[in-house]
Amino acid sequence: MNRIWTLVLAIAIVAVPAVRAQSNPFSDDARQTYALIKDSLLKAADKMPAESYSFRTVPQVRTFGEMIAHIADAHVRMCGVVRGEQVGNISTGKTSKAELVAVLKASFEACDPVYEHMTDAVGAGKVKWARWEMSKLGLLNWNISHDNEMYGIIGAFLRIKGIVPPSSEGRP
Repeated sequence: MNRIWTLVLAIAIVAVPAVRAQSNPFSDDARQTYALIKDSLLKAADKMPAESYSFRTVPQVRTFGEMIAHIADAHVRMCGVVRGEQVGNISTGKTSKAELVAVLKASFEACDPVYEHMTDAVGAGKVKWARWEMSKLGLLNWNISHDNEMYGIIGAFLRIKGIVPPSSEGRP
């Protein structure tokens, strides 16, 4: 009988941490993908020369700097909604590379704790975003999706300027 209890205890010791580690698979995925796009966006903002922050491909498209500002403003608004706060734009009046890189970093600093502390249970809570009601985790995933969309455009801006986007570095 002691062997059975020893076996049950051994299985429990191994299984409990594994179950606990898997208890937030959706928010864990969001954290992982957020970290990837965060790194790419920060590197892209840094790689573009200061004089090219005013570059735009055609008159109807934002400048590179306006793209960085748009990303930062979207971050603070979306993460603010998840925190239950109404947050305004943080990029207003910022046009230089130094200002916009600082604003982008600040926007990630505003979102980092939101992603870091998110759980699947908390993420299931509902928030209002624009005209829709969605889960907190859904809005955080929307933020990631928006970042990826903007990074695709930024990558094209970098390529036009002869700069390899960070996510493509090291490829042949």
